[in-house]
Amino acid sequence: MTKHTLKMTSAALAVATLASLVACATDPAPEPLSGDLLIRDVRTIGFEGETPAIREHAFVLVKDGKILAVRDTGEGLSAPEIVDGAGRTMVPGLTDMHVHIWDEAELGAYLSWGVTRVRNMSGLSFHLPLVKRIEAGEVMGPHLITTGPILNSPGPNAQINHQMVETADEARAAVAWQAEAGFDRIKVYSNLTRPAYEAIIEEAAARDMPVAGHTPEGVREEGMPEDKPFDISFEEVLADHFETIEHIETVVWHGLRNRHDEAAARALARKIAAEGVPVTTTLLAHRNLLLVAETEGAAATRPGTELLNVVEQQTEAGNFQFWAGQDPAPVAEDAVFYARVAKIFQEEGVTLLAGTDAGIFTNIPGKSLGEELALLTGAGLSPYDVLRSATYTPSVVLGTAGQDGCVEAGCAADLVLLSCDPLADIACAAEPAGLVYRGEWLDRAALDGLRQGAAEQDADRTMANVFGGMAEYGVDLSAPTGE
Repeated sequence: MTKHTLKMTSAALAVATLASLVACATDPAPEPLSGDLLIRDVRTIGFEGETPAIREHAFVLVKDGKILAVRDTGEGLSAPEIVDGAGRTMVPGLTDMHVHIWDEAELGAYLSWGVTRVRNMSGLSFHLPLVKRIEAGEVMGPHLITTGPILNSPGPNAQINHQMVETADEARAAVAWQAEAGFDRIKVYSNLTRPAYEAIIEEAAARDMPVAGHTPEGVREEGMPEDKPFDISFEEVLADHFETIEHIETVVWHGLRNRHDEAAARALARKIAAEGVPVTTTLLAHRNLLLVAETEGAAATRPGTELLNVVEQQTEAGNFQFWAGQDPAPVAEDAVFYARVAKIFQEEGVTLLAGTDAGIFTNIPGKSLGEELALLTGAGLSPYDVLRSATYTPSVVLGTAGQDGCVEAGCAADLVLLSCDPLADIACAAEPAGLVYRGEWLDRAALDGLRQGAAEQDADRTMANVFGGMAEYGVDLSAPTGE
């Protein structure tokens, strides 16, 4: 290189540098925005893609219950309330896709563990005004989605709170009653007769009501499922494209005829994935049966169970006694296989949703979801996939993707602040450091207050909720309860 060339290169470099400095000096400053709440210096994780979308040291501005902006700098952002995230991790609020709500008292427990949305799977009339009261800010609780009363036919799995139907006419009338009452989705159960089930599917489709639940089997006869198949095959139900099928345990019972056969489970997983039907996992529901058996009943009164509804718990006395007397060994074998099925389903592309059956047996409201996430990672799913099943995926299934389950501008300001990295250790997601719910900041002390308040129950109100609702759809409360 000649001296002349070197001088020209140096001159060109100087000009380029000067131009760069001028451009930087003239770049417009970030648009000034004012909100209600500014969370500064947080590590956000988005779950929309196949891999995490991570933003370090972000600033999240919230206004009117929504995220107004997420930026890498706080320049131009202002709010009367500022929270220092101190580099901690912020994820979308968690969704539990399978719970049972008996009274408004227990709602605060869900929020205290970062659960900002629940899907109630046994609706009663009191749930409908409760949804509106929550959204109006009159009751502090997670966003509530609910099915109508469980539709079932007489049989081994019938329960007193089920809305019983056997014929096609009865089934159509029940769906019509639920729709006219204000429910927008249906839950079905395993004993449904074929005529009733087929009529429910037709009537629900005509009314644009999604169907979810246990997969109906038809009338159960002696020798089912070991020696003869169910009257309604699992594949028939799969073709009806439920919003979700509930419980991996149910899939094993019906879809595999209760066989612990990994090859058959993988083949079934491919069918489920091909049909695009999501499955709500609820590994915890079975694990807690095992826990009660292992502890000879002591787990029924472990810390946290005081948050379970006291009236519902009284009705569980027989179940507690039964499971306390069971040999844990075969129950544990089932638990191991259900976990294996969860992993097989994930490998084969089945859409998995986190759910817990919280609110019944010993499944603690709110806390159960963190336990479910731990069980799923224990089954071999990655922390990312597990958290996705409780954030973004529920939004997709419920038709609200882009509106919630995300940490981007325009998303609902339902956000969980965690003290550590949940992608490194899922246990981190089990106890929030704070919560943004409907745009309001709740620190750890506020969450503790909600949890304590959940133990202050109103038994009379619960009985009015439950028994009043059951009477509305024809349950004879003067009749013997049977099982």
